[in-house]
Amino acid sequence: MMSTKVCAVSDLSTSTAKRVTVGRTQIAVVMDSAGVVHALGDVCTHGDVSLSEGFVEDDTLECWAHGSKFELTSGKPLTLPAYEPVPVFAVEIIDGNVYIGEKIS
Repeated sequence: MMSTKVCAVSDLSTSTAKRVTVGRTQIAVVMDSAGVVHALGDVCTHGDVSLSEGFVEDDTLECWAHGSKFELTSGKPLTLPAYEPVPVFAVEIIDGNVYIGEKIS
């Protein structure tokens, strides 16, 4: 999969995630508290719930329905009830725009 432009960096904030679609894949794009942009699969592995509607805190994205927190860099769940990771995608920033690439984990 080639990198796909999904939004401008200026469209992101450190307090919320942005849902984008690449092909048929829903992805949550998140800026962490250090300003680094991450891309995770948008569906909580505990249930069919959009993670982009959840809460961003430091380096985690929390499911609004179940409370599971996922690590932004690895997609690993840090709290129950989720125990399966969400996929993580490569991110490139080019000329102030966010590009999503291949699944990396």
